[in-house]
Amino acid sequence: MLRPRSLPPAVPALLLAVVSLARAEAAEPLRYNRDIRPILSDNCFSCHGPDANRRKAGLRLDVREEALKPVESGEIAIVPGEIRQSALWERINSTDADDVMPPPKAHKTVTAAQKEKLRLWIEQGAKYEQHWAYVPLARAPMAPPVVKGGDWARNDLDRFILARLESEGLAPSAPAPKETLIRRVSLDLTGLPPTPAEVDMFLADESEQAYDKVVERLLNSPRYGERMAVDWLDAARYADSNGYQVDRDRELWPWRDWVIRAFNDNMPFDQFTIEQIAGDLLPDATLDQRIATGFHRNHMMNEEGGIIPEEFLAEYTADRVETTAAVWLGQTFNCCRCHDHKFDPFTQRDFYSLKAFFHNVPEKGVGIYSNPIRINSPPFLKLPAPEIEAKIGELNARVKTVNDQLAALAGESAAGLEEWARRVAAAAVEWEPVEILSASGGDAPPQVDAPARTVVIGPQETRANTIKIGARLPFGRVTALQLECATTASAASFQWSELKVTARVAGSAQPSSALKMRASAAGDSLAATETAKLLDNDRKTRVAISVTPERAARAVFEIEPALVIDDAPAEFEIELGVENANGPSHWRISTTATETELLVPANVVAIARQEDAQRSDAERQQLAGFRLSQQPQHRAFTDELTALKKQLAAAEGEIPTTLVMEEMKEPRPTFVLQRGAYDKPGDCVTAATPAVLPALADDQPRNRLGLARWLVSPQNPLPARVTVNRLWQQVFGTGLVKTSEDFGAQGEPPSHPELLDWLAGEFIRSGWDVKHMMQLIVTSATYRQQSRLTPLLRERDPENRLLARGPRFRLPAEFVRDQALAASGLLVEKIGGPSVKPFQPPGLYEQITAGSGTNVYVPGKGDDLHRRSLYTYWKRSVPNPAMLLFDAPFRESCTLRRPRSNTPLQALDLMNDPTYVEAARFLAQRMMQEGGEAVDARLTHGFRLLLARPPRPAEMSVLRAAYERTRADFAKDADAAQALLTVGEAKTDPQWNPIELAAFTAVASTMLNLDEVITKE
Repeated sequence: MLRPRSLPPAVPALLLAVVSLARAEAAEPLRYNRDIRPILSDNCFSCHGPDANRRKAGLRLDVREEALKPVESGEIAIVPGEIRQSALWERINSTDADDVMPPPKAHKTVTAAQKEKLRLWIEQGAKYEQHWAYVPLARAPMAPPVVKGGDWARNDLDRFILARLESEGLAPSAPAPKETLIRRVSLDLTGLPPTPAEVDMFLADESEQAYDKVVERLLNSPRYGERMAVDWLDAARYADSNGYQVDRDRELWPWRDWVIRAFNDNMPFDQFTIEQIAGDLLPDATLDQRIATGFHRNHMMNEEGGIIPEEFLAEYTADRVETTAAVWLGQTFNCCRCHDHKFDPFTQRDFYSLKAFFHNVPEKGVGIYSNPIRINSPPFLKLPAPEIEAKIGELNARVKTVNDQLAALAGESAAGLEEWARRVAAAAVEWEPVEILSASGGDAPPQVDAPARTVVIGPQETRANTIKIGARLPFGRVTALQLECATTASAASFQWSELKVTARVAGSAQPSSALKMRASAAGDSLAATETAKLLDNDRKTRVAISVTPERAARAVFEIEPALVIDDAPAEFEIELGVENANGPSHWRISTTATETELLVPANVVAIARQEDAQRSDAERQQLAGFRLSQQPQHRAFTDELTALKKQLAAAEGEIPTTLVMEEMKEPRPTFVLQRGAYDKPGDCVTAATPAVLPALADDQPRNRLGLARWLVSPQNPLPARVTVNRLWQQVFGTGLVKTSEDFGAQGEPPSHPELLDWLAGEFIRSGWDVKHMMQLIVTSATYRQQSRLTPLLRERDPENRLLARGPRFRLPAEFVRDQALAASGLLVEKIGGPSVKPFQPPGLYEQITAGSGTNVYVPGKGDDLHRRSLYTYWKRSVPNPAMLLFDAPFRESCTLRRPRSNTPLQALDLMNDPTYVEAARFLAQRMMQEGGEAVDARLTHGFRLLLARPPRPAEMSVLRAAYERTRADFAKDADAAQALLTVGEAKTDPQWNPIELAAFTAVASTMLNLDEVITKE
């Protein structure tokens, strides 16, 4: 509780020094957004900010009107112009652990310099400002500042940069060399280095427009869309698998292709937004517009058994809210899922009101694990596949024909029904037990009881077991087999999953041949629909068997065609697939010579024994239906129909699909979830935009389409700022707002606020033209500076926030790999399509996926190994490890800013990964093939392929020495040279001397590992 206290009697000497310095610098009034908000946000807002439920002492400091009011104790935290009456000043200077703010348990400290800023601010009137990110953008273009060195500026952007430099007493750096500049802009706009021919053309063009021509060419390159898509895939959390424990594959690559096309076509960013958020809700939505909605199906999806669907539906919708807020608003909405935001003016109700826009998708919280991956997570969209669709049409036509034939056959089968019924009624099916010769398999070896002609199978482990029984067939005709299972225990049960039967002539050297079996039924045997599962070659489909001494289980199978054993004795072997056997069972195998049309289940026999007049209509229909099913022609048609349906299912499975958004006819109710728990609904809410931002226009629908239009409304102050900041970050490595994912109070304020607003306004006025903004940035004098870090700049601006030099930072993971492929000549120039699997360390993938079935990583072949990295297969539980080494995200959630690390593992990867070793081999081949005869010329060519410039004399000396040393080593060890030249799949030209090629490969590998090569200079 705030209480009036006298100020401390003495101020430490350090504070006095800071105070003096701050007073000297205070000629210009302090600004709340720049100077004060960060201090209050870091130290005070968590207890005295927007979250009413967690607010202490009734004090709110983020709103001026509230900060000037008396609190619960009657004291006033801030009295403008009166420092001694302001309890805030007293508390931050208190030496009493019970009174000081922030309290010791918060582990936060207000520094002496920060205290002085607060003092001066209060004395200057404690003026607040609306948070800079929420201030509306000016409709009219902002006039750029007047600068002294105006001749340096190439466009208005530069004037904002130069004005800040001049105020800091700094000057811009010299222009970058042309070779450096063309490599820089090629990497920034296409993600690939320039070719030597492109460099030479630029160097030879001495016109004023030379660089503008390069930029124009790069912006029109199809590679531009691929480069721009890399960052958008991070934002959209794109992956090729669902995540969570199961982490099965999914198909969303058509959405990725849409993104690439949209960037290449320079789709206006407002339309780009609308189609991804709500393309399906546009009038007469096209196929492409529906595909675009895959943006919000990129989130993780759970297919695990036993989960609660409602819990994960809440997760999916929350992910969409948080991603939308981050990508378009630069806000951390995950902070208000459980309570009001502690630092920013967003409430928990705002969160769930936004969720209501995304809560109307006809989806379940759990994927359908039993379905193929293309149809396991509705809603999905089938994509055009003319050849497959034609095949499906032909199959459907054949299905109709067979169904017509079956219908005609049904009409004909009535003739002779009564005669057949009399034969069935009089028939006595005789089963003869066969002689058991052997039995083996399973966890407990089965025992043969020869006198009883049975096999005793003991309890088995829960895993799959296969029991093999050898027996002798009787002479004569054999039309069917009966397998009978009984027990002498009180009960026994198991799961029967498979039956295979092979036969051979006894003593013959000829291999056994498989018998074609058909599930049937006779008497009280198991139904044929059940026992058919045993013949489908799928151990996952099982028949549950439970027997007692009084109740045996029997299964009957017809042999097609019937066997006739007349001269030589015959033997057969039966394989039984058994799981979870928990008691002993006795098996007897019998044969019969009875005609198969008389093998009839007991319920049908009972109907057959009645006079026709005594049968009900249902019984007559059952009798006729069974009789029809026994006829050979009907069986042939039925088998064909079954095969056709399998072919149809397979063909349907070949049609590519993509996950999309759809709207339910009746929207789900949406509730504020107390503490974010899915099963604790609070107040019901409707779709609405955050209260602190401009309202959704009355004429807009309250659905995703209305939300999308609101996001890119010129009245919304955030999306344009957020987007141009990410474009700036893409080029300069750091945004004008460093925390590009957080434009809130805890985020970093912009280094050049006026420039940010000018760029945002320019973006809107240009018609949301992304290429225009990229061209504006990369043609600026700011961008074209050399990146050399001088001692002065290292001291004054080590992070280059003032932009007194050009950008220099390590390339993103995708660029590092793509550059190596491009320089080596291996890069495949194909755009779009399904993801591919490049090289990956063996065994790593399987450690996570357990190495079973399809969970084994199989690298691609041929072109698949050399596609651009954005097409790399991305499994969330095991992302590509080489990409992770270079800081690619796991893509489990939205990522707007990648970290940049520098570790020894990166160098190890570049020198040992088959991708880079293979690239080094082919870079060496290019050096020999295209570089001329001289060693220096070849080394120069390789260097230029990567860096666009020739090596300096000192660099050439090192490279030449490396070549000569390795050539001498390989001359002594030709096997080592040959081993190096076999790494990877692609084959180098055999015309080249392997010793020389291996030596150039070693040097090429060194080049690929140079700091300058993996860095944008």
